[in-house]
Amino acid sequence: MSDSRPLTIALSKGRILEQTLPLLQAAGLHPAEDVQTTRKLMVDGDCHGEKVRFLIIRAADVCTYVEQGAADMGIAGRDSLLEYRPHVYEPLDLKIGRCRLCVCGPKALVEAGTPERGSRIRVATKYDKLASEYFLAQGIQAEIIHLYGSMELAPLVGMAERIVDLVETGGTLKANGLIEETTMCNISSRLIVNPASFATRKHSIQSIIESLRQAVELSEQTK
Repeated sequence: MSDSRPLTIALSKGRILEQTLPLLQAAGLHPAEDVQTTRKLMVDGDCHGEKVRFLIIRAADVCTYVEQGAADMGIAGRDSLLEYRPHVYEPLDLKIGRCRLCVCGPKALVEAGTPERGSRIRVATKYDKLASEYFLAQGIQAEIIHLYGSMELAPLVGMAERIVDLVETGGTLKANGLIEETTMCNISSRLIVNPASFATRKHSIQSIIESLRQAVELSEQTK
């Protein structure tokens, strides 16, 4: 792959993009058009006078694009990194998109106590590996029901006893009669880098890493 091409950065669509843009701006990374409203999936941009390119893709795909070298860098949630375990560098916690990966369930079930070791439960989630490993470590056999969204519905219709999902405020859980049972891990968005790109374009990538690090530090100081 030629190093003459613009440095390519994969960004997640959705709510996290709104928190990403101020950091990019502060670090000198400027898309040529509004990435929140454009229908384009690839947008040109500028970084301190050098051409860059932004890919606007699903959050779950950022790891794949960076791992495969289609993007040199990207911004991905720690949940995706833990679930998919891509071969990428993870040089910086951007401290945005903060939430928790939790085990949740109907209030009555959760208050009755955690499942006993040796028991079998059904768990609705899009985090198949993380959920399986977590319950296995507890000595519980989990039948994983893979869903892409609206996890909270699964217990309401009797399809699962627990869900494993991201929780930010807990409002959706409460509205559907669910509560948190335990927090598996804290989540935030991370800057990730393709190892081959880092080897061949180290100066440009390291410069962006340091600019983003400074932007994150400044953002944290002003909170």
